[in-house]
Amino acid sequence: MGSPKFALPTFKMLAAKYNLVGAVTQPDKPAGRGQKLTPPPVKELALQLGIPMIQPNRLKEPAAMDQLIAWQPDLIVVAAFGQILRQSVLDLPVLGCINVHASLLPRWRGAAPIQAAILNGDRETGITIMKMDAGVDTGSIFAQKAIPVLSDDTSESLSEKLAELGADLLDQTLQDYIAGRIVPHLQDESLATKAPMIKKEDGLLDFNLPAEISERKIRAFNPWPGAYFNWQNTLIKVLEAHIVPGVEAMPGQSGTVGRYPGVGTGNGWLVLDMVQPAGKKPMAGDVFLRGARQWGEKV
Repeated sequence: MGSPKFALPTFKMLAAKYNLVGAVTQPDKPAGRGQKLTPPPVKELALQLGIPMIQPNRLKEPAAMDQLIAWQPDLIVVAAFGQILRQSVLDLPVLGCINVHASLLPRWRGAAPIQAAILNGDRETGITIMKMDAGVDTGSIFAQKAIPVLSDDTSESLSEKLAELGADLLDQTLQDYIAGRIVPHLQDESLATKAPMIKKEDGLLDFNLPAEISERKIRAFNPWPGAYFNWQNTLIKVLEAHIVPGVEAMPGQSGTVGRYPGVGTGNGWLVLDMVQPAGKKPMAGDVFLRGARQWGEKV
């Protein structure tokens, strides 16, 4: 069970090494400017591999449950599926359900652990292989492995690294689990933090906050939903930025830093290296500045 690109390395590993009886993924959804109906990456891979696949709106649909029962899985592996598994699904496989989760649980339980790690300035994150229960990422842990969060990591780049790590760690763990050689350990509830689902409006930058907070949000929300602000009734998406600390500025003040546009924050300047004004293609900050004649003076 999985949906986005994050699930693909795990899917490929399982298909190569096990008798994978079926895949469950999210329904096709509109995407892009034309809102063209687009299949999730897991569906595309299932079709390539010739693996049976279903796309229920909800797992509780009778047809979905009937198919799961018909497949008679010994084990269900979940990687960024996007739906909560009910107890009837958790109880179906003899060996239960295992989740490949993109954080070092119990830190960052929920739908957006990769973004949360970047947003909060974590120096490391990782993968947790866990036995699923009725809670949200609350199950017992089989294995964990950490990697550093680099200063230029976006959610996309970090997701790609964690996806490969997740497949490798699952591969190392699964045989021992099936053979009963691993005893999972409980999570420490006192250390639990939540990473709830991100909404598009969460991308709005607040320049009253320190520049480093906005810079992290820009990387955490790249590629989706994107970090943005409004200037002269135009939405400006910020794709890349860096900070100039210790220089006084009024929050929201526009100014030119070197040859790039900058915005004052609650602490330091946020320099816009790459932007995308609404309706236009991405452009370097200095290119944007040539057409933004009312932008602020040099600082």
